[in-house]
Amino acid sequence: MTALELDTPHGPARAHIDDVGEPAGALVLGHGAAGGVSAPDLAAAAQAAREARFSVALVEQPYHVAGRRSVAPAHQLDAAWIAVVEQLRAGAFAGLPLVAGGRSSGARVACRTAGAVEAIGVLCLAFPLHPPGKAGDPSKSRLPELDAVTVPVLVVQGASDPFGHPGPGPHRRVVEVPGNHSLRTNLDRIQSAVREWLDELR
Repeated sequence: MTALELDTPHGPARAHIDDVGEPAGALVLGHGAAGGVSAPDLAAAAQAAREARFSVALVEQPYHVAGRRSVAPAHQLDAAWIAVVEQLRAGAFAGLPLVAGGRSSGARVACRTAGAVEAIGVLCLAFPLHPPGKAGDPSKSRLPELDAVTVPVLVVQGASDPFGHPGPGPHRRVVEVPGNHSLRTNLDRIQSAVREWLDELR
């Protein structure tokens, strides 16, 4: 795996790239608000992608690279993500169909920017549908971010996730696995769900 520092409008980001031989595509994954790219579900998704002959980039947002604990505002996350993907498309992933994704906050970024980065699919691990305890407040729902994606979406969600459970949609498949928002268990089920979905996208 190769680590690259990439310039963005909000400081340097870091992409950890794992190339596969003769890739069928590329999967770019972002981390959650408080965690990094070593999260177990991200590792499971990356392994599934390699098995499906997708090269992988695990992307650290600039605030995380800088060691800041508080997450950056959404517009900064989105701008940095778009800048990273554009540079990957011009370099390591040139000419490859690209799937965007991430866990929690990273999944939201991937949804909001799917059109801008011309993703052929979006992978959402532990999508935070609403803040805990706010299921009844429509103003707190992030469902519009999911519904706005017009390419195939896979959501892998823990059955006891306090951030809610998105339903399936016209372009959206939802796979529920035992566990909570951390998705630290049943990694084999996460891996198999991602692998099957990526195989269908190829």
